[in-house]
Amino acid sequence: MISDEELELIEMRANRARPGPWKSYIEGRDHTSGSDFIMIAVNDGKQYDDLEMTGYTHADQDFIASARQDVPTLIAEVRRLKALLDDSNA
Repeated sequence: MISDEELELIEMRANRARPGPWKSYIEGRDHTSGSDFIMIAVNDGKQYDDLEMTGYTHADQDFIASARQDVPTLIAEVRRLKALLDDSNA
């Protein structure tokens, strides 16, 4: 089982990253010109920054972009399930 301390560290790393949403754009799949990149929403989604990487696969890029949204969701679910376990053991 993941400890509360481990969960806190994961959440801290997620909270320190720019909030997003983050979206993966692959040339030929999501747009027709330019390079592959991750678009990061800033300023309440009114402006965007592009994150470009080297030495990755498209699957790596999709994972990294999705992790920005997925990790907080997973943290919330782990906390919910831990609370249920605590309640059932009380």
